[in-house]
Amino acid sequence: MQREGIVIEDPAMQELLAPNAKLERLWTGAKWAEGPVYFHEDDSLVWSDVPNNRMFKWTTKDGTRLFRAPSQFANGNYRDLQGRLVTCEHLGRRISRTEPDGNVITLVGHFEGKRLNSPNDVTVKTDGTIWFTDPDYGIMSNDEGYKAPSEIGSNNVYRFDPVSGEVSVVADDFDKPNGLAFSPNADKLYISDSSRSHDPNGKHHIRVFDVRDGRHLENGRVFAVIEPGIADGLRIDPHGHVFTSAGDGIHVYSEAGKRLGKILVAEAVSNCTFGGPRPNRLFITATSSIYAIDLNA
Repeated sequence: MQREGIVIEDPAMQELLAPNAKLERLWTGAKWAEGPVYFHEDDSLVWSDVPNNRMFKWTTKDGTRLFRAPSQFANGNYRDLQGRLVTCEHLGRRISRTEPDGNVITLVGHFEGKRLNSPNDVTVKTDGTIWFTDPDYGIMSNDEGYKAPSEIGSNNVYRFDPVSGEVSVVADDFDKPNGLAFSPNADKLYISDSSRSHDPNGKHHIRVFDVRDGRHLENGRVFAVIEPGIADGLRIDPHGHVFTSAGDGIHVYSEAGKRLGKILVAEAVSNCTFGGPRPNRLFITATSSIYAIDLNA
């Protein structure tokens, strides 16, 4: 079943969307829009335009304005438990935090004395720890950072404790780890592998892990293979539905891994996030543009 811009593969998909939900383009003008993060305080969205080394902010009241330039080739963004902006920087090869006074500080930039590759996406667990992926996209060329060899020699997923300063590897068997998101009760972590971006035979799937003792991952298995395109960024709603980027839009999965349907987008999607005053809007970053669609929850 299909309605305008929506592919319904299971009745549950229909229930997730607001009546007469329609995709709306809020802004265009990026080279590669990424890392959307919502601020309820002023009903705003902040995102990265990675190759153009800048970030933007959109509000319902004032539209879009430049938020930060240069952005150190910022990619993924999230908010910590205090509401502060946490950002993955390709050029800085670090995870940074924006303080209330606007000062940007380094949270983590090294592991065992070696520089990180180019942190890509980040999420914050319910205990305040920061989990992030560190593929080599930002050091492969000068397009999204500066070309450089990897000091670590692998593309890992990390856990960082901002209280103790401890940095630990939680997964080291990914080709190019990318988006990540916790389940509603944080007992599972979903991580995408997007190595097909540079290898036609590469991976384009999402894996899910059980979280043990709040700090370790185990029992990793493939949750979903994304076709067409790759799984880049993803988000999980309060009921466990997985909203993931794909080559033709947003694909929506049940917690059991069944695809329920698609929200079709005319550009390749990089990421998404939930927001809005209710908050029942899905904001989508897709190549050059920002989109939004209303959900039913």
